[in-house]
Amino acid sequence: MALGGGTFLVQNKELPGTYINFVSKAAANATLSERGIVTMPLEMDWGAVGEVFPVTNADFQKNSMEIFGYAYTDEKLKGLRDLFRNAEVLYGYRLNGGGKKAANALAEAVYPGVRGNDLRIAVQVNADNESLFDVKTILGTSVVDEQTVAGADELTANAYVKWKPGAALEASAGMALTGGENGEADGAAYQAYLDKIESYSFHTMGAVVTDDMTKALFAAFVKRLRNEMGVKFQLVLYDYAKADDPGVISVDNRVMDEGWSEAGLVYWVTGACAGCAVNRSNQNKKYDGEFAVDTAYTQIQLKDAVKAGKFVFHMVGTDVRVLEDINTMVTTSETQGDIFKDNQTIRVIDQIGNDIAVLFNTKYLGSMPNDAAGRVSLWSDIVAHHRQMEQIRAIEGFSDSDITVEAGDTPKSVVVRDAVTVVSAMGKVYMTVTIA
Repeated sequence: MALGGGTFLVQNKELPGTYINFVSKAAANATLSERGIVTMPLEMDWGAVGEVFPVTNADFQKNSMEIFGYAYTDEKLKGLRDLFRNAEVLYGYRLNGGGKKAANALAEAVYPGVRGNDLRIAVQVNADNESLFDVKTILGTSVVDEQTVAGADELTANAYVKWKPGAALEASAGMALTGGENGEADGAAYQAYLDKIESYSFHTMGAVVTDDMTKALFAAFVKRLRNEMGVKFQLVLYDYAKADDPGVISVDNRVMDEGWSEAGLVYWVTGACAGCAVNRSNQNKKYDGEFAVDTAYTQIQLKDAVKAGKFVFHMVGTDVRVLEDINTMVTTSETQGDIFKDNQTIRVIDQIGNDIAVLFNTKYLGSMPNDAAGRVSLWSDIVAHHRQMEQIRAIEGFSDSDITVEAGDTPKSVVVRDAVTVVSAMGKVYMTVTIA
């Protein structure tokens, strides 16, 4: 990262940037940024290799064939459909892109992977002009490209194949491409993804993995970026409550769908956590995805799961719902108390951390004089930001005096002290009815 960030103990940071401490109370502009941005490394049969690629919700619905190799309704995309029920933007990365491209005498697949073996090229003599050929690229049963040319040298590459130079066109009902293979999603692939995604901004990262070594790699990544780099996001994993960190969410339920990882709920939870507004909670949110969820928990098991920092789904009538919107934090301290276990709290502090960092880094860093007027300007912007959060009921009881901006120990540093009270969604009711 080009700029410094994270927490501070003393004012001794060497890099310019934003250093913010969030502690529990004892016993460009100031607008709120939009939520709903996620990132996930994916095992895919088709798609871009070695790069992070953005996909909007609209892109996914309209162009899934081109991006992922399958129609939007295909079983292969069930996990991503779960993700996009709440997410707006996905920064994807293909883990297994180091395979082989399918090919035939006329063309080669644009991307490596087994989906390329479902491509075929149909060549027909044009009905109106026998000197021309109609060349169709077919993926599965769908015609994805059609060109009318006099010879192969006139063909232009499309989103699925590149044409081989010097090939001759001959009428054929369909020449299949063969030899496509997926690469391996190994530790090096996961590390390559983490190296590339570090420079992106997002709200939630999800990893559909089941081995503890890979989970530990991701948990260490989020802890480093949150605590050392000041990059505020949460990570969703399956069955990893031992992370014991407010930045890590551990989904406890397994999915029971044949052919899918038992960690499949990570898709939905990643989208739900990113898309949840800063003034809302996922507690009691209905699971509206497509997986069969194992909810065979007793009341005692549910209580124990919450105590252990597990994100659990349970049955409410015929609905599958989120029990508690919590992270894996179970060990509290004087500076981070029980309130940090609640994901609604983390969304609020992450919103503040990210928004104020963007504000400072774009409007103040290197351009605003560190004099009384400059510090008043920064104070005013932070106050305006917090007023917006109060208006949407993300925080309450805010006063202008809760924020102070003072000169730091060096001519370039400023010290901001901020106090907010997070509004939590109602979770329990204790009612006493007196009957006369």
